[in-house]
Amino acid sequence: MTSVPTAAVLLIGDEILSGRTKDKNLGFIADYLVGLGIDLREARCVADDEGDIVAALNALRARYTYVFTTGGIGPTHDDITADAVARAFQVPIGHHPRALEILLAYFKEIGREPNEARLRMARTPEGATLIENAVSKAPGFRIGNVFVMAGVPKIMQAMMEAIAPTLDKGVPMQSRTVALQGGEGDVAQPLGEIQGRYTDVFIGSYPFEGPGGFATNLVLRSRVPASLERAEAEVKALAEAMTRAGKARGWS
Repeated sequence: MTSVPTAAVLLIGDEILSGRTKDKNLGFIADYLVGLGIDLREARCVADDEGDIVAALNALRARYTYVFTTGGIGPTHDDITADAVARAFQVPIGHHPRALEILLAYFKEIGREPNEARLRMARTPEGATLIENAVSKAPGFRIGNVFVMAGVPKIMQAMMEAIAPTLDKGVPMQSRTVALQGGEGDVAQPLGEIQGRYTDVFIGSYPFEGPGGFATNLVLRSRVPASLERAEAEVKALAEAMTRAGKARGWS
């Protein structure tokens, strides 16, 4: 099988860590990357601290094909992501000519003063290319394998749409879910045996409490359709056998 692109997400912002802002970006990015055949392997959240951002970014960009950051590219004093990225790549930072052009035209259109704070959003590390922002115009940017995006979900999502055509893609992961009426401990051993027979299928067990008590979703994921189909058939047979045994013991 050909190599699969990998990715990490770096969520930046004190407001996320304090609980004041509930992150909605990680789930969206994870779902989006699945459709592109890119494996999201890691996610981190760091405060608005330049040193912490630099350390996390350098660790992640060395390990994965792509790194996607969200947050910290607005006009206020605590929007320090662009500076941290420049420091991580050890390059100068300044106003990107095209970003300035976009922002000046937009501010004129909406009657906003292009003050120093607003024009901070045109600052990018040297060598960066812009990521289009179809929502509020202020662009994100890419440098190396790092994509720097806004923290506002609607804007971040528009930026992901702009980024997608530029990414190397893999074979999308297919997923199947088999519901089991019973706890995951009831199927742990036979499920492990099925996993051992299908090394190109990832099988996960996710318990929850349903109307009839403890239940489990058995999730199978694979890039090999034939293996996925065979493994799913075995897991379904296991779940059906467990259900019959449970009814015999008086399950509702």
